[in-house]
Amino acid sequence: MRKVSVIWIMVMACAITTAPMFGQSRSKKNKIIADSKKAKVEFIKVDPLLKGLFDKAFGYVIFPNVGKAGFGIGGAAGNGAVYENDKLVGFSKLSQLSLGFQAGAQAYREVIFFESKKEMERFKNSQLEFAAQVSAVAVTAGSSANVKYAEGVMVFTMQKGGLMYEASVGGQNFNFSGL
Repeated sequence: MRKVSVIWIMVMACAITTAPMFGQSRSKKNKIIADSKKAKVEFIKVDPLLKGLFDKAFGYVIFPNVGKAGFGIGGAAGNGAVYENDKLVGFSKLSQLSLGFQAGAQAYREVIFFESKKEMERFKNSQLEFAAQVSAVAVTAGSSANVKYAEGVMVFTMQKGGLMYEASVGGQNFNFSGL
């Protein structure tokens, strides 16, 4: 019985977090754009050196509101705005499923920078997979000073609230929809 419950929970978590963003209302998309602009300002406010990354990156995606929760099995989800050469080109849905020791909930922001068109296209075609050497950097003053692209991708996160204890294995999945 317990095995069936765990499988059922995993199926439900996957279904909820991978629901496509297509068909969202214009007002919801406008909110994502506004929240992304605000998140960009917050990232730069905490670490002014990030402005150079926003200016020089081929593209980036900002997830201004990612919610994450777990107790043994966890998940995260958020919607973001995708930019190429600082121009809005679409939207993305982030989803994550994780297994392992974890308990709690948190909210955070995430920005992913793409060094070139090649990595941007991988992302837009839902082929982006984070390699072992790609890890998120928690944004603090000066945190971006010595960070380098790993396989053409650079990830930063900023805590918004909550508390989460975690030692888990999981990966992020992204679905892109153009304008």
